[in-house]
Amino acid sequence: MSRASIGPVHPGYFADPFVLRSGDQYYAYATGLDGRQELGGMAFEVLSSSDLRRWVSHGGALVPITDEPRAYWAPEVAEHGGSFYMYYSVGIEDKGHHLRVAVSASPLGPFLDQGLNLTPDEPFAIDPHPFRDEDGSWYLYYARDDLTGERPGTVLAVQRLEDMTRLVGPPVPVLVASSDWQRYERDRPMYGRVLDWYTLEGPFVVKRRGQYHLFYSGGAWTNETYGVGHAVADHPLGPWQEPQEGPVVLASGLGGLRGPGHNSVVQDAQGHDHLVFHAWNALGTQRELHIEPLVWTVDGTPQLDLGGDKQ
Repeated sequence: MSRASIGPVHPGYFADPFVLRSGDQYYAYATGLDGRQELGGMAFEVLSSSDLRRWVSHGGALVPITDEPRAYWAPEVAEHGGSFYMYYSVGIEDKGHHLRVAVSASPLGPFLDQGLNLTPDEPFAIDPHPFRDEDGSWYLYYARDDLTGERPGTVLAVQRLEDMTRLVGPPVPVLVASSDWQRYERDRPMYGRVLDWYTLEGPFVVKRRGQYHLFYSGGAWTNETYGVGHAVADHPLGPWQEPQEGPVVLASGLGGLRGPGHNSVVQDAQGHDHLVFHAWNALGTQRELHIEPLVWTVDGTPQLDLGGDKQ
């Protein structure tokens, strides 16, 4: 029997969430609360859990790159060679974001920035997602601005990681806007022009049943247009195709959710997948952390298990 609504698993502001499983523990990182007293002046609150339902806050995870005000967005952490690598973007408010990497010996931090701009040629780059393929190769997916094409806006790209702190080769296109549901804003002033702006962001990749599955968010994170679409490929570099257009994984109204999106996927110790995402609270005052079982249909489509029983 389906449930009427889905509830958050953490009471605080926790946008763009990512969950890492390391050993028998889970660690969650998110956008929000940067530099506040409860984070000890650090960026990116980090939570821990042993069961994906009950979470404990450990304060901030990232040492800020400067004492000046900056916006820190959408952290993801990869474990490799005994170290933990945090990928994130930083800018001034919503301008000039570029990708960076920080390193720690612990998933709780402190993460120390490595002094590298991973995307020096991009005017705007956000939402880095590190992905390790089965052969050990690493890739970094992210969102970047592109004014070409029929629907200018923020698109998805990928590059190989030669090591954990260096990208190689030009950006490889992943997906561009193809539908009106991905519109962020009409008549948006951008780069000295006024454009109908489209947004694809928050890429996340898993390999299941011999195929690569890309989750991405589209629309405007500020309202009910936000949702999560799905594409597939036979290689991490693509080409990627959407079996079905639209926010087929997450959309407003599903389980009572409002503006759900920017997801990650975590697999528990039993091998069950869980979708990690944020959604607005009823008052529209904060984006909150949600974690729900993710199942795969016979045709390979990912969907939430809203039957009420956890996997």
